Amino acid sequence: MKKIHLILLASLMILSSGCFSEPKSVTQKTDLTVQEAKQIAKEAYIYGFPLVLNYKTMYDYTIDKKSPEYKGDFNKLVCNARLFTPEDKTIVTPNSDTPYCMTWVDMRAEPVVFTIPKIEQERYYSVQLIDLYTHNAAYISSVANNVPGNYLLTGPDWKGEIPKGITKVIPLETNLFFSIHRTQLFNPEDIDKLKKIQAAYRVEPLHTYLQMKAPATPASIDFPKWKEGAEFSAEAFTYLDFMLTLVETSKDEQALMKRFARIGLEDKGKFDIKKFSPEIQKALKEGAKEGLLAIKVFATQETVDPLASAKIFGTRAFLKKSAKKNYNLDNFYIMRAMAAQMGLYGNSGAEATYPTYLVDAEGKPFNASKNNYTMIFKKGELPPVNAFWSFTMYDGKTQLLIDNPLNRYLLNSPMMDSFLMNKDGSLTIYVQKESPGKELESNWLPAPDGPFYAIMRLYGPKTEALEGKWVNPELLNTSKR
Repeated sequence: MKKIHLILLASLMILSSGCFSEPKSVTQKTDLTVQEAKQIAKEAYIYGFPLVLNYKTMYDYTIDKKSPEYKGDFNKLVCNARLFTPEDKTIVTPNSDTPYCMTWVDMRAEPVVFTIPKIEQERYYSVQLIDLYTHNAAYISSVANNVPGNYLLTGPDWKGEIPKGITKVIPLETNLFFSIHRTQLFNPEDIDKLKKIQAAYRVEPLHTYLQMKAPATPASIDFPKWKEGAEFSAEAFTYLDFMLTLVETSKDEQALMKRFARIGLEDKGKFDIKKFSPEIQKALKEGAKEGLLAIKVFATQETVDPLASAKIFGTRAFLKKSAKKNYNLDNFYIMRAMAAQMGLYGNSGAEATYPTYLVDAEGKPFNASKNNYTMIFKKGELPPVNAFWSFTMYDGKTQLLIDNPLNRYLLNSPMMDSFLMNKDGSLTIYVQKESPGKELESNWLPAPDGPFYAIMRLYGPKTEALEGKWVNPELLNTSKR
């Protein structure tokens, strides 16, 4: 395993050398070399990977009405008063702690108003606003101390007057964005209260809120059909080029866009790899492959950091600072790509942190077909949170929740009263495919017959968690040798 880690680290060094070198001011040329095409393709793949995954979600949730994941049209808030299960397959590493309300929003014609009802203080809730780049543009949440009210969300070009009754204005970088309403469910008996809260959430275009005539309908968008698996190859460039038509590139990325244009990414939504010679086509495919490997290698190295999630999710401004401060990088693109690959739509650190379990103490990937594991929280050392914590397991192959006889996909702090505590006041969690025994099943998180990984979620993490003063316990291999 040490040999594999050395190979991965060496690969990272090779792939990172020259990754996103400062782009020169270039114009479209016909003398594109094979090596240049490969390098630009790698850079573009890393830059665009989150946008492509975001498009996949948008297509499944809002465009393709035949998709089993279809939620509804733009600007229609759809709520599910249930937790995610293994049947939910669109978002990898899904959160199954808080039932969701979701909507894709289109503000090309006008802003929208999000209405938040009064929610009891002890219940965690958040509205995560995610732009097309997958930046967490803003939050409306209990952790952020937001109050019930009407929040006006505006696009980059809106210059209208703020109407009466608006609690706060939240500007976004892109006219299309995704929102996730998370509302804590305390226990199965709490479901009716949860439904009432979800029913009181509202998302409405500004003209509806003002009870005025609707503005002119914006031009329809020709959304390309999603091809399953396209995000993992050079086919991703087709969707990246389309997504670039929906955003206004920031000034500090203009030169980078000119560089990408050299391989046909001209933000016109018409990328066609067949326009290039066979040699260049091969180089573009190899560049995309190297980009994907670079993301995975970076993730392998960095996700052992229990504070990684607090460093890789956030606003554009936050990611810029974090790239320099935490990774000594000139840009944040590989961080953003890693975040999308490991947990699309993860929360910013102040809202939640995600200590991640990919390998055991010996550096070996978790595998429940051969091993049993335990996690022990010492007395007084449970996760420090203002809201609640959870521990969720995922299939190592699919990155989805694991089907099991108990229909139990996580253990969390609302279950504390049901846990069997040790005599010394500590808490042991059992992670294995077979039951640890009837008397211990309350502490059992069923594992698959194969590889897995796990995520601990701390909602409203306290300072000691954000600063690393509290360290999450290891998941130890307790199998007999």
